[in-house]
Amino acid sequence: MIEAVGLTKRYGKTLAVDNLSFTVPTGRVTGFLGPNGAGKSTTMRMILGLDTPSGGSALIDGKRYRDLHQPLRTVGALLDAKWVHPNRSARAHLAWMAKSNRLPAKRVDEVLDIVGLSAVAGKRAGGFSLGMSQRLGIAAALLGDPQVLLFDEPVNGLDPEGILWIRKFMHRLADEGRTVFVSSHLLSEMALTAQELVVIGRGKLISQSSTEDFVSQATENTVRVRSPQLGALRTALGRTGVSIRDEGESLIVSGMDCADIGELAAQTGTVLHELSPQRGSLEEAFMQLTGDSVEYHTEIAEGQVPATLVPAGK
Repeated sequence: MIEAVGLTKRYGKTLAVDNLSFTVPTGRVTGFLGPNGAGKSTTMRMILGLDTPSGGSALIDGKRYRDLHQPLRTVGALLDAKWVHPNRSARAHLAWMAKSNRLPAKRVDEVLDIVGLSAVAGKRAGGFSLGMSQRLGIAAALLGDPQVLLFDEPVNGLDPEGILWIRKFMHRLADEGRTVFVSSHLLSEMALTAQELVVIGRGKLISQSSTEDFVSQATENTVRVRSPQLGALRTALGRTGVSIRDEGESLIVSGMDCADIGELAAQTGTVLHELSPQRGSLEEAFMQLTGDSVEYHTEIAEGQVPATLVPAGK
C-alpha cells in the first residue's frame, strides 16, 4: 500500500503539492489524474524519495523509500523511460540493476521476455523507439518482483497492441494482490484501466473514489429514446416534468430511467425502437471537477487551428 499523509512540497515561493493525503490500496489499479502542473510527477518523486517533502510523509508499506532494504524487491517504478545510458544494451542495463540489489541474473531474461524485448536485448538502448524504451522501463520496474508498482505515463509511444498489452498486464498485477499506481493524461485509456482514482489539482486532493463513483458523481446519466411516434412520446414525457433534449430522430431524457420510460411508452401505446442508458464519461467528469484547477484554458475559434492560451479565471 502507498500512503501520502499531509504531503507538501515547495520550490521557493511555488507550492507544488499542498497538504496532500491519499491511500493507494492493494489489489486494484489506481489512476493518478490531474491537469498539467497539478503536482502528479512531484508527488511520485516524493513517494520514491527522489524529492524531499517540505512537510508530511509518503510511505510504502509503512516505510519511507529510503528506509527500504533492497528497494527493488519492494517497489518498482517507471518515471522516465529515457533515463537509460544510451550506450548500454537492454540486458546490460537490467543486469547492473539486478546486481546492485542482489537479484538473480536469470531474472533479467525473465523480465525481458515478459515485456517482449528478448529479441533486442543485446541492442543499444539509445537506439530504441519511445515505445521500446517504455517496455524496458517496465522491465526494470518488474526486476525485483515487487508488490508495489508506480508508472508515470506508461503508454506514451506505445502502439494500440502495446496499449492493450499494458492494460491487461496492469490488471493481472493487481489481481495478484499488488499495488499499482499509474499516472496518465489519456483519460479514455484510464477509464478502461483504473478501478480507483486519485484526482488532484493545484497540488490539492480533489477526489479519491472508485472510477465508477467519480464519473457518476460528476456527470448526469441520461437515456436515449427512438420511436416512430416521437411526438406523442415527447408529449407524454413532458407531462412528467423530466428534462428532454431533441437529437434528430431521438430524444435524450434525464430524470427518468429506462424502466420508467418503457412503462410510460407501454401505457401510451408507443412503439420503441431504442431505449438505451447514456452514461457520462471519465473525460466529462474530469473536466467538470478539475476546471477550476487548470492553469491555462485553451480558446479555439471555430474553423481555426491556432489556439490562444488564456490564464484560468481570466
